[in-house]
Amino acid sequence: MSPNAPTDLQLSAFIKHLIEEGLLSENEANIHNERAQKTKTPMLSYLVANKIIDAHVIAMKASVEYGVPLFDLNAIDLRNLPIHLLNEKLIRKHKALPLFVRGKTLFIALSDPTNILALDEIKFHSQLNTETILVEEDKLLKAIEASMEAIETSITEQLDDDLENLDFTGGGDDMSVKMDIDTEIDDAPIVRFVNKILLDAIKKGASDIHMEPYENNFRIRFRADGMLYQTASPPPNIANRIISRIKVMAKMDIAERRVPQDGRIKIKLSKQSAIDFRVNTCPTLFGEKVVLRILDPTSAQIGIEKLGFEPEQEKLFLNAINKPYGMVLVTGPTGSGKTVTLYTGLNILNSIERNICTAEDPVEITVEGINQVNMNVKAGLTFANALRAFLRQDPDIIMVGEIRDLETAEIAVKAAQTGHLVLSTLHTNDAPQTLNRLMQMGIEPFNIVSAVILIMAQRLARRLCEHCKVPADFPDNILLSAGFKDDELKSLKIFSPVGCERCTNGYKGRVGIYQVMTLSEKMRALILNCGNAMQLAEQSKLEGINDLRASGLNKVRMGITSLEEIDRVTKE
Repeated sequence: MSPNAPTDLQLSAFIKHLIEEGLLSENEANIHNERAQKTKTPMLSYLVANKIIDAHVIAMKASVEYGVPLFDLNAIDLRNLPIHLLNEKLIRKHKALPLFVRGKTLFIALSDPTNILALDEIKFHSQLNTETILVEEDKLLKAIEASMEAIETSITEQLDDDLENLDFTGGGDDMSVKMDIDTEIDDAPIVRFVNKILLDAIKKGASDIHMEPYENNFRIRFRADGMLYQTASPPPNIANRIISRIKVMAKMDIAERRVPQDGRIKIKLSKQSAIDFRVNTCPTLFGEKVVLRILDPTSAQIGIEKLGFEPEQEKLFLNAINKPYGMVLVTGPTGSGKTVTLYTGLNILNSIERNICTAEDPVEITVEGINQVNMNVKAGLTFANALRAFLRQDPDIIMVGEIRDLETAEIAVKAAQTGHLVLSTLHTNDAPQTLNRLMQMGIEPFNIVSAVILIMAQRLARRLCEHCKVPADFPDNILLSAGFKDDELKSLKIFSPVGCERCTNGYKGRVGIYQVMTLSEKMRALILNCGNAMQLAEQSKLEGINDLRASGLNKVRMGITSLEEIDRVTKE
């Protein structure tokens, strides 16, 4: 017998009752019982499926025999069932349908009230107490199918007709393997739903997609303009199918769910346009979380005038990257736009006369004419090893994705001192702290002053929507505490977000906020005397260098962003 079939004792008691009622002879009962066991079907289901006894009659007799109320499934709206509390496999296995929850009790529709195993397993999976509501077998099977179809419909009704015709490529280092969408996973609604999510993220300008399974729900969020917002909430019982689809597309091991994995997906939108997704999975309490970073090659071609530099800052940056040697450092937290800033500079420098090499972990933006190397620590390819190789490749310009350790820092500094322009990033809060960070790593002060020519800290702030922003009215004491000057309050005009159909909560796009610091003679003297970050910051202010807060307030004065947004991204 199947694991979910009633025990012989329970079944025999009810069958004897049916025999006593004259609905079945003892000989017939034995024959049908034997056949039911051979086909691994519960006895009651067998009787109904083979039309030996009417489902309604069995349900009425079972209701009387076991004292369980009989419920008509035709009277309930299947769209409102708490179907997310159980997965499809469990529902089909036990022929059990969750009807509603009262407090900590889940009421389950069953045609066989003796199926104690079903109640126990459902209780284990849902972490709720269970109560049986008796229903007719034929109506239950129809309701289960209708509920499963409703789940598929809720997905497919959102989709475009041509989504399955997209050209996908997947894999890590091998990006040449063409995806066979029809044979990788034979689940067309899931395939089309995933395609829809990826395309929606591209259309909405998202930078990341988060797919997050929880105990009772499954949510999909986009990060757009630096902020996360929920875009879909598919039924939790299809979460594994969606995540498996992503893993197949990224050429990951779909059987491995215990350790994080990395992969890549490429969508070819046209002959000239393609978008890469960097995929990472991470096991959580209730399944694998998947994050896809959207890598758009065109993001590095937006032009320096659109980054958000103030005129003097842009001039300092261009002067620095056009020097024949030295080190340019960009600092800021993850997601602050450092890579785009560096690649904007590299695109300006990218010409037939220059040999440009980059070492990144991983390469996020591919650019023709630049030699880009992906780090592979397992294979022994580290930033330090890549830098050593670059120096034997006759480079003019070297870009290091991030200076993480003393070895990498020392090689980069030596390269900057020996006729190469070196661009790199560090994770510090502002420009003065970057100098202290290098000293803490072990770089001697005299090497810092001889190599570093420019340090730039940056953040990304959301741009106000030009179609719906409105003038804001703040009390003078708020404006003064924010950093504005008393003599500018009368003429100051700042704006606040509203929100319309063309934007997200009043914002559309992002703009960079920068602190661009060159090393003056006084600054170099401070470094040689091992000055701390506070001393360096004070000196930079004396030299008229705007910190991130001051640069942000300039964007507020220009009506580009709001005071609330600057408080968010530059709050100490």
